[in-house]
Amino acid sequence: MTKSSNSWRPATQLVHGGTLRSQYGEMSEAIYLTQGFVYENSEAAEARFKGETEGFIYARYGSPTNDMFEKRMCMLEGAEDARATASGMAAVTAAILCQLKAGDHIVAARALFGSCRWVVETLAPKYGIDCTLVDGRFLENWEKAITPKTKVFFLESPTNPTLEVVDIAGVARLANQVGAKVVVDNVFATPLFQKPLELGAHIVVYSATKHIDGQGRCLGGVVLSDKAWIDENLHDYFRHTGPAMSPFNAWTLLKGVETLPLRVKQQTENAAKIADFLAEQKQVAKVIYPGRKDHPQADIIAKQMTGGSTLVCFEMKGGKEAAFKLQNALDVVTISNNLGDTRSLITHPATTTHKNLTDEARTELGISPGTVRLSAGIEDTQDLLEDFAKALAQVAA
Repeated sequence: MTKSSNSWRPATQLVHGGTLRSQYGEMSEAIYLTQGFVYENSEAAEARFKGETEGFIYARYGSPTNDMFEKRMCMLEGAEDARATASGMAAVTAAILCQLKAGDHIVAARALFGSCRWVVETLAPKYGIDCTLVDGRFLENWEKAITPKTKVFFLESPTNPTLEVVDIAGVARLANQVGAKVVVDNVFATPLFQKPLELGAHIVVYSATKHIDGQGRCLGGVVLSDKAWIDENLHDYFRHTGPAMSPFNAWTLLKGVETLPLRVKQQTENAAKIADFLAEQKQVAKVIYPGRKDHPQADIIAKQMTGGSTLVCFEMKGGKEAAFKLQNALDVVTISNNLGDTRSLITHPATTTHKNLTDEARTELGISPGTVRLSAGIEDTQDLLEDFAKALAQVAA
């Protein structure tokens, strides 16, 4: 039995969507830990390989557990089809490279996670694919970068770690004018607060390691789009290069998404209150948070996001020394470069996630020696505020 009602709201979709039960009627989704599948006879095997009958062939192509996770994510995202990958970076790389060839051109926002930037700036050119990085905040930069060979626009919004916002609908309009595809990394917004496909994007990618699992247990990624694009571009790339997700990880993520709305709600409430608290502290030079009216792009946020974020970016006066002193003095908040976890996590981008960028590139992105990124967890809000108050007092001492 498969449950797949598209009329359900997100909280219901994430508990029941795409559920496939075997003849045993198990309550929790089954983990199909098998690398292959058997056929009743030779004719059945031939028909399945020809695509004349439905069914699974090999776990690298798909499995019942992965299929449930993909269907559930499609319901949440409003996508026709999806492929689950071994990690978020596998999803990003597949979504970009599967549709390009030597001589093609990518326009990408310069404000990207370090590994994402490496894929478009370093890896793609090795295969003859050109890339232009732009300040994605301004649509005229995207337009100026277009060439006759532009095939892909790539962005994340809000960005990592400075929480800049890109006008997704505006970029999509430009892309449609030249027949290019827009790929959006939607990790920071989560599928609950932003729907890139509804805004005109063509492909959405996630690191499911983040909010979708959200409990520090496993890696995973997912690429979502319309079925025609996946059949034409991603299907063969996925089958032959092998970035498939493990069925065990798919099962873990199925359990994670059940509580996604509850976790993100608390994380966002905590992030907003911490952002407001930090904005009042004399040791903090500035705070960037999508839920605050003083965000530089509050007007775009109001148009394309239905919530703030679980992430807060702020800059400590005193640079790296003050940032390190703050992080080391925290007790409830944990130092880690992950995000979207039930635990509140903090990191210093210049020495971790964006360490491999040049000083000039970090400066362009607004990442200073004092920049700190906080991923709010689900802990008691007052405990988090008291933790920051105590740590800031030690910075001032």
